[in-house]
Amino acid sequence: MNKKVCSMELVISIVVECWEILVESAPYVLFGFFAAGLLKAYLPEQVVARHLGQNNVLSVLKASLFGIPLPLCSCGVIPAAIALRKQGASKGSSAAFLVSVPETGVDSIAITWALLDPVMTIVRPIASFFTATVTGLCINRLPEELLPSPEETQAPGCGCPSETDGCPPSEPVVSHLQRIRHGVAYAFGELLGDIGKWLLLGIVIAGIIASLVPDDFFIRYMGNEYVSLLIMLGVGIPLYICASASTPVAAALVLKGLSPGAALVFLLAGPATNAATMTVVVRYFGKQATLIYLVSIALCSLLFGWLTNRLYAWLELDITQWVSDSGDVTDSVLMQVAAVVLLALIARSVFLLRK
Repeated sequence: MNKKVCSMELVISIVVECWEILVESAPYVLFGFFAAGLLKAYLPEQVVARHLGQNNVLSVLKASLFGIPLPLCSCGVIPAAIALRKQGASKGSSAAFLVSVPETGVDSIAITWALLDPVMTIVRPIASFFTATVTGLCINRLPEELLPSPEETQAPGCGCPSETDGCPPSEPVVSHLQRIRHGVAYAFGELLGDIGKWLLLGIVIAGIIASLVPDDFFIRYMGNEYVSLLIMLGVGIPLYICASASTPVAAALVLKGLSPGAALVFLLAGPATNAATMTVVVRYFGKQATLIYLVSIALCSLLFGWLTNRLYAWLELDITQWVSDSGDVTDSVLMQVAAVVLLALIARSVFLLRK
């Protein structure tokens, strides 16, 4: 009987923790997806592709910069990166895009503000930009190779689909209201359907960590800074998790004593590396590029993790205190309504995608 009572109490504790994390992050997630809809409306993929075709430093910088606000998950960025590669983007700029996009995004930036602190909200996209740039520049040093599936559907001369004899007519003029409607429909439909379930999984994992892991776990067992950085790198590289889903997990680990630098390593390495991404990198970039891809992300993640710990020490900031204090706002009725709305939108988008 006592075991059943303890099990029930544990389940209730996990559910309560999950609900509090969801309530705390829901308004920011909704804002992030709305911003994602605006990006979709006013930053077409053709515009991105147009700036990434040159095999030079500028194209890599643009790819890293373009990727920061785009809200695609670790799986969603793969077809986008392949499309850019096939449209003529250089190997380095495509790789930079493949790193920058999953490591951050307007949605994950918003949820970082909600669950972590302002410093991490600023540091995370900056670290993502430099990690993507270093990766792209290193890969650009390799000789350019033909794609494994060369495009045979391109019309000679202009790069337009071969199903037409010339370039297709320009797209009809669309009003700002129509752009916004289409962008928001995409953000709270297809995009939320892709990312929403992973976000909920991240919240569940965070709730389990908050309930089961002792508060002094990382101080007691991973007190060495360099060991904690390496362990979070080892955890993050094989893990399949998107930027939004990794944030509540990182926040839960921080509350258990994980250093902000080690949390950043997890936030950088986790979304950018997984089996699916590695398969694509090997096929479309080659084995040498894959090795550079992994080594660049690993070294940059460790470097920025170490620098982040130095920054927090210099600023005399306690990220644990900020994260624990942020949980006091979950009694707001508006935030609870936002959590219910977010759950309903995720359920709707997943249902529509399956249908």
